[in-house]
Amino acid sequence: MAIDTLAAKDMRIPSWKRLGSMREAGLIAIILALCIAMSFASPHFLTLGNFRAMLMSFSVEGIVVVGMTILLIVGGIDLAVGSVVCFAMVLSGFLFLAGLDPWTASLIGILASSLIGCVMGFFVTVVGLNHFITSLAGMVIVRGLCLIITKGTPLSLFTLPPSFKAIGQGSFHGVPYVIIIFVAVVVLFDFLLRRATALRKVFYTGSNEKAALYSGIKTKQVKFWVTVLCSTLAGFAGVIYMSRFGAATPTFGAGMELNIIAAAVIGGASLNGGSGTILGAILGIALLSVVTSSLVLLDISVYWQDMIKGCILLTAVSIDHFLHKRKAS
Repeated sequence: MAIDTLAAKDMRIPSWKRLGSMREAGLIAIILALCIAMSFASPHFLTLGNFRAMLMSFSVEGIVVVGMTILLIVGGIDLAVGSVVCFAMVLSGFLFLAGLDPWTASLIGILASSLIGCVMGFFVTVVGLNHFITSLAGMVIVRGLCLIITKGTPLSLFTLPPSFKAIGQGSFHGVPYVIIIFVAVVVLFDFLLRRATALRKVFYTGSNEKAALYSGIKTKQVKFWVTVLCSTLAGFAGVIYMSRFGAATPTFGAGMELNIIAAAVIGGASLNGGSGTILGAILGIALLSVVTSSLVLLDISVYWQDMIKGCILLTAVSIDHFLHKRKAS
């Protein structure tokens, strides 16, 4: 337990105090180098409008990345997050058009997303399936529900009240509410991951589930609730997207899981569980956002963009594999 005690102490150290000796420092250096290079390559990169667009683009995805990172730390993975984001949008939009006020409709959409997490958590912890297979099935089923609810037709939500649209489109003293919400979620879960006993159990479970079980941690409960948390944050992000775009499309979020998982792994979350930080994951999604913006400004085909993102993910997973191998030896 001495190792666990040291790990717990390390988790309580603020992320910014550990930058010099962690993976985050390398990510910050890469992001800065890419920004400097792009400032010479395109006159439109270092503009307020472009940086605002990048922040807006990864802020909502960043909320989902937080949940995915915690799930990866516990040793799981969720391929259904893109479908759950879409489901929350579609269900909330459908209920609003059916006569509910947008706030109640959104709450139901988020709770329904949590229920999806409960179902997946049940199959993982009670039935005994692994996260990959369970979430793969969940991805297909939930996407099917989106198509059934909408009958394959996008829902136009232009009648949403201004007070609700303000969540995704408004700002406070020039700072978009989306970014404020994103920062609040990141700060909250970074703090909880370092300080809260319940979330420290996530690290112990992901590092060595058997040892954690013997030490009295109810590992199945930990994995269940982290699965629910990931789906809940995805549903929350879906509601923000609905507010931002004023529409709900049944195909929205397809492929989003690639960005989410890539960001978390690039940021240091291990596919083998037991390691990862919220700060690293956010830097990972920021890096992908800068890469995407750079490719667009350089007028590179969208087909090449997908291939480049895939290569970045493969590189990140390879690095994670070699680091885990070295640690094991």
